[in-house]
Amino acid sequence: MTIPMREPSSLQDTERVPRHGVRGHRKVKIGVVVSNKMAKTIVVRIGRFVQHPKYGRVIKRASTFKVHDEAGSAAIGDVVKIMETRPVSREKRWRLVEILKRASTAPPVPGEESEPVRQETEA
Repeated sequence: MTIPMREPSSLQDTERVPRHGVRGHRKVKIGVVVSNKMAKTIVVRIGRFVQHPKYGRVIKRASTFKVHDEAGSAAIGDVVKIMETRPVSREKRWRLVEILKRASTAPPVPGEESEPVRQETEA
């Protein structure tokens, strides 16, 4: 029995590919803030769905990341975008890029204008 060999890709033939990918390309993830009790650090939970290898059922899994938040502006429940970076401390390898959606209980972001709340009057 012969094993079919794959044709080498044109990229590998023409130029050398760095072992660990292209410099400057960093992972970006979107998750929800679950804790902001530490100074300049938030904990972000990233959920995903995986299929069980034997039974095929889709299961919900989650990972948590400690993220550097220099301004301390993220609150619990905010949806945030984080990016991989150099190690900031023993467990922090991610930094906050932006807050995509504020939680309803979170204070407003300084500098952003918020819509005034309209109250209905009884007629």
